[in-house]
Amino acid sequence: MPSFRRSFTSLPRTAAIAFTLIATSSLTAQETAPTATVLRRIPAAEARQGVASDARYIYAISDSEIAKYDKATGKRVSGWSGDHTVFIHINSCSAIRGELACAMSNYPNHPMASSVEWFSTATMTHLRSHSFGPGRGSLTWIEWHNGSWWACFAKYDGKGGEPSRDHTATTLVRFTPDFTEKESWLFPANVLERFGHMSASGGRWGPGNLLYVTGHDLPEMYVLRLPSGGPRLEYVRTIPTPTNGQSFDWDYGNPGVMWSIERKQAEAVESRLPIETSPTKERP
Repeated sequence: MPSFRRSFTSLPRTAAIAFTLIATSSLTAQETAPTATVLRRIPAAEARQGVASDARYIYAISDSEIAKYDKATGKRVSGWSGDHTVFIHINSCSAIRGELACAMSNYPNHPMASSVEWFSTATMTHLRSHSFGPGRGSLTWIEWHNGSWWACFAKYDGKGGEPSRDHTATTLVRFTPDFTEKESWLFPANVLERFGHMSASGGRWGPGNLLYVTGHDLPEMYVLRLPSGGPRLEYVRTIPTPTNGQSFDWDYGNPGVMWSIERKQAEAVESRLPIETSPTKERP
C-alpha cells in the first residue's frame, strides 16, 4: 500500500489528523480485540505470498513456488516449483485432506484472470486446475466451508488494476462444489479504507460462522459476517496481528493459533489470537 502511505504523509498536519479520525472511527466504533501473541518464527525463503497448514507441516507460498516445512523441526522437507509463465502469481493455499487448493491470478497482467490449482501435499506435485478465466478479478484466496467454495476476487487501484473497477469492487463469491456461482458480497466500506489501494489477501472462516480477513499491508485482521440483507458483508471487529497482511491459515489442532508470514524477514510466524478458532478442513 505504498502510494496510500505517501499520500497520507504528504497531507498538512491538521488534515492528516482529521483523515486519521475518519479512517479509524468506524473501526473503533465496535470492539477491537487484544493483539495476537507470537509463539515462534520459522525461516522460510518462499514466504512471499502466504502460508498454509495441515496437521504436521506448513507450506510457504511464493508466486510460482511452494515449500513444505516440518512444524516440529522447522526444517524444509520438500517443495514444488513451476513454470513462472504459467504459474504467474499464487496468492494463497488451503490444505484440504491431503491436497493444497491454491488461489492463483495473472497479476499484474491484463485482463485480470484467475484459477484454482491443486497440489498433492504428499508428493508436492501439481494435480489439476480449474480456470475462472477473465472477468471476475484476481483470485486471492479460496476456502472450503459448509459445503461450498468461498472465493475472494480482488480488484486494485493502479498496478494490476483495471480502470473501470478499483479495490472497492473486491468481491466474496460462494460457489457450489463444481464452481457454479450462487451468491456474492462486497466488503464493508470501513475495511476497504484499511485495504488502501490493495485488497483482501487472506481469508478463513472461524467459529460463530464469522469470516476472518487480512489485507495486503497492515498488521490487522478484520472479523466479518454475512449480512441479514443487502450485498455487503458486515464488520464485527479488528484484531491487531504481529505480521503485515498477506494470506494466513489456522493451525490444525490448536484452537486460536494461526500461521502468517513476514515478507521482509522471509519467515512463517505462528501466533495465538485472542479468540478460539475451530477450523474444519474437509474434502468437498
